[in-house]
Amino acid sequence: MGPASLQEEREPEKESKEEMESYRCLLQAGSQLESTLQQVTVPVSMKEVGGYIEKQVAYLSGGRGEDSSVIITLPECSAFSDIPEEALAKVFTYLTLIPRTSQPGVKFIIILDRRLDTWASIKTALARIAASFPGNLHLVLVLRPTSFFHRTVTDIGFRFSQDDFMVKMPVVMLSSVTDLLRYIDENQLTSEFGGTLDYCHSDWIVLRTAIESFAVTVKDIAQMLQAFGTELAETELPADGKALEYLLESQSDKYRKLKDAIRSVSKEARHLLSSLETTEKEDDTQWDVKLDCETVQRLLAQLRDMESAFDGFFEKHHLKLHQYLQLLRYEQSFQEMESCLERLMTQEKELSISVDTPDQTQRALKQLDSLESTAKEVMARAQIIILHGHQLSAGHHYAVALIMQRCNELRHRCDTLNAALKTKHSFLQQTNQLMLSLGQAQTWCDDGAYLLANQLLDKFQSKEGAQTALRDIERLLERAPSMLRSGPDILVIEYEAVITPQLQAQIEKTFEKHAAVQQMIQNQQACLRKLADKHVRPVQLVAPRAENPPRSKSPLFSPKHGDGLKFTFDLSLPGKRASRKSPNPRKIEVIHDYPEIRTCVSYGVKGEDSPDLLKRHVMRELIETERIYVEELLSVLLGYRAEMDNPALSGLLPPILRNKRDILFGNMPEIYNFHSRVFLQDLEGCLETPESVGLCFLERKENFQMYECYCQNKPRSEALWRQFSDCAFFQECQKKLEHKLGLDSYLLKPVQRLTKYQLLLKELLKYSADCEGTSELQGALTAMLDLLKSVNDSMHQIAITGYEGDICELGRILMQGSFSVWISHKKGPTRMKELARFKPMQRHLFLYERVLLFCKRREEHGDGCDKTPSYSFKHCLKMTAVGITENVKGDVKKFEIWYSGREEVYVVQAPTVEVKMAWLNELRRILTNQQKLLRDEVYQHGQLGGHGQLSPSLSESKQQRASVSSEDTESGRSSPDPQPHSHKHQHNRRSWPGAHHSVDICESLEEWSGGRDTFHSSDTEEVVLVQLSPGRYRALADCLQNGPDSITVKTGDIIQLQCEDNKGRWLVKNLSRRQEGFIVAASLQLAIGDSSRGHPSRLGDPGNLKVRKLSTP
Repeated sequence: MGPASLQEEREPEKESKEEMESYRCLLQAGSQLESTLQQVTVPVSMKEVGGYIEKQVAYLSGGRGEDSSVIITLPECSAFSDIPEEALAKVFTYLTLIPRTSQPGVKFIIILDRRLDTWASIKTALARIAASFPGNLHLVLVLRPTSFFHRTVTDIGFRFSQDDFMVKMPVVMLSSVTDLLRYIDENQLTSEFGGTLDYCHSDWIVLRTAIESFAVTVKDIAQMLQAFGTELAETELPADGKALEYLLESQSDKYRKLKDAIRSVSKEARHLLSSLETTEKEDDTQWDVKLDCETVQRLLAQLRDMESAFDGFFEKHHLKLHQYLQLLRYEQSFQEMESCLERLMTQEKELSISVDTPDQTQRALKQLDSLESTAKEVMARAQIIILHGHQLSAGHHYAVALIMQRCNELRHRCDTLNAALKTKHSFLQQTNQLMLSLGQAQTWCDDGAYLLANQLLDKFQSKEGAQTALRDIERLLERAPSMLRSGPDILVIEYEAVITPQLQAQIEKTFEKHAAVQQMIQNQQACLRKLADKHVRPVQLVAPRAENPPRSKSPLFSPKHGDGLKFTFDLSLPGKRASRKSPNPRKIEVIHDYPEIRTCVSYGVKGEDSPDLLKRHVMRELIETERIYVEELLSVLLGYRAEMDNPALSGLLPPILRNKRDILFGNMPEIYNFHSRVFLQDLEGCLETPESVGLCFLERKENFQMYECYCQNKPRSEALWRQFSDCAFFQECQKKLEHKLGLDSYLLKPVQRLTKYQLLLKELLKYSADCEGTSELQGALTAMLDLLKSVNDSMHQIAITGYEGDICELGRILMQGSFSVWISHKKGPTRMKELARFKPMQRHLFLYERVLLFCKRREEHGDGCDKTPSYSFKHCLKMTAVGITENVKGDVKKFEIWYSGREEVYVVQAPTVEVKMAWLNELRRILTNQQKLLRDEVYQHGQLGGHGQLSPSLSESKQQRASVSSEDTESGRSSPDPQPHSHKHQHNRRSWPGAHHSVDICESLEEWSGGRDTFHSSDTEEVVLVQLSPGRYRALADCLQNGPDSITVKTGDIIQLQCEDNKGRWLVKNLSRRQEGFIVAASLQLAIGDSSRGHPSRLGDPGNLKVRKLSTP
């Protein structure tokens, strides 16, 4: 990411809402502080009038006259007449502005003390006061001279000049201080006028100077904060890391200095407030002290607000700069790592894997190992950078999107590089292994040729010499590399990914050389055996074999099909029988085209054969047939499937078949790989211990699931084969392989082999009674039978049509079969419609863990044995809303499946009692598991909070009532039992409710584990499970309060159910206790439908209880 992308990430943050909001708060706090300063500060400062104030030309003593008029005292001053008019005006302005800042319309009283002066001086002073005083002058009190002469002159002069002065201001001449007390209270006068007001002029000057200094300092700091905030807001972020670090450091330094200044001013303000508060405590009548205290407090509060706003703004700004610095550093690390990874990718691409010799391969591997070592170190550093990016994102970095993008880019580059290195390493390893194997084969061929060349026949004219030579050749053959036994075609398949034209030529050359040496060895062995036979012909012990000749071709074996036996069987197991409407069930023909292998695995105990010997016979049979099976699969894959890519036969292959070999052969390559590389070796390891073969099957049980995929594809494969069975390509391939039967017979081999396993396992189990490994053998047999059942069920499942959902989402199919079905509904029109059916409907049922599907079997398509059925989807029942009744009066093969509280009842007639019991056992297992899970969860909720609210999943399942149906009307059919709810039928049926209707399970559930006899008990135990509906009920159990909006219900209380909310709770009114609140449905089920208390009492409607009865016949 360059400067442009960084700028894109920076600009939105610079104008971010939070930062701008903090900046606006700072400006607003500064504006308020400035307004306060204008209100409390005086335009004329102490410095301007300090000299005259110190001379006590005039002063504010803090006293008040009538109407709270402020008293200004002009004491005796010999230099009053010498004060300039301008200076006197400033003094009066300064003294009047101090109280006017807080009381704009305040009045003033001037006490002019001229007791030691003359009338001339008084007249002059009054004239100057009238001319210079700026405030609202309420009264002038003049203390006239005390001497007789000057008093007389003053009286006369004032009498003649009174009118002039009274026009400008009210003046009162006082003869003495006693007269002054008539206008002003004693406690508002200083001691020099006979009053009690405490006033110190020097202290007042110090206090005023401190207040004004504090105000000026606050104003300066406010301006500095505003200026610094504006500077921060307008600062352009540099693109260089060092410049950004310097900017961070300088701004942090300025911030610290401002904080120090603010702390200093705050300390000064606290000291000043302490002094003012002390003065106020000593004399609480001084109004000016209170005003000054309020002024300082206001300024201090405003300063703190501005400081807080500035701190918030600086914190966000500083965080942005710090995160931007982190982003710069992270981007730099990313760029460096990206360059490293690009260099490694370039080196990886330049590393050539086109090697022709083992030495070149070794050198390439060494170079690749070195590159991988370097790449691991680099990718480790990349992981650290990715981790750092995640840490930045977790710290709410403003550029989290860009950081995560960088992390994903690094991760993608690392994965790409790692995958490329692994691919090349695997390629070189396989190439090296192939070259080493070819080299070993070449060396063996050379050793064989050298051995044969050095065996001079004239030295082996004796028996011992010939036998020695034969032993040397046998030892040579024992040392032959394993690859020479597999053949070139298998080698090409195994190393398909690394085969080059050069390696292909080398492989062909190696096997040509091997064939030549093998021919030489055979010739030499023949000559040596003739020489050995001339002396003493040894007796060779031969194991007994069948009369038929052994197989001759391997691995591309072509079975000689003589009178091969053929038999058919149905994959259906107990509980899966076809209905009467399907006379032609799908069958699988098993054709054994090798006469030397028995078609039925059965051994009788004859003579002195022991069980161990018989087990070994069966085990050899299993291994031998497995080898033949693998050879036949290989012959099909090489002789048919691989030939579809042969250019020489491309003219015989129809174009439509070129891209459909996966349909024709299915997953046969996967089956072959499993059996040839894994399972055959496992079986061969069990030759001496046949009892361990059961564990072998169990360990590979999951691998056998691939047969289900093969069988599901079989109908498509057969349809494709029928279309092109006469193709010249298949005839040519069959001719080359010397097969008597066509490809379709060999495509059936996997199905035949699957059925063969369970027969062989049964034989082994028969001869392994009370032996070690018997349980594993039984488990293996059960697994194979289950697999056959699963394959059979899946073959039927894929024929379902008309189901709108995804059948795969329904889970594993448990059972399927055809039945006769009658349906009845509670709803009026639908019920009358179903009552019109006198004949049952033929339905094919598919049972899953969560749903039960009803389908109709349609006409089979095809001719003869190629007919295949299809199943048209009709109905779907969710198992969470299903219940069963095991016995229906009148027919032992019938049972009931009911839905949503018997809203729908399905009477099902099975073909046999065994089929019925198999289905009932499976349905019972599903419902038992559902009720057990529900009971456990309710119990857990009860442990946590009484009868609290069920989990959302249970509440949701409780509300599932819908039945997806597309049933068509079939005339002439009706229910054989039009009143399934009548009382006379209830005693003869065992009913199973759906899991969501109650968590109270009948105690008789445990009886099923004791065998089938429990189903015929004569005792009747009935349980009522309530389908909740509005109405009045009597509580049969306690229900505790759980939550602020719930209520308590005790046994015997009369309650009224009103409505149910979307959380599965009912609004309940307890009429006995006059309470109203919510109770969860599960708790209500327990309270009004407890199985231990019999029927629930619904008041006022005893005949129409919406209940489910769970009874034992």
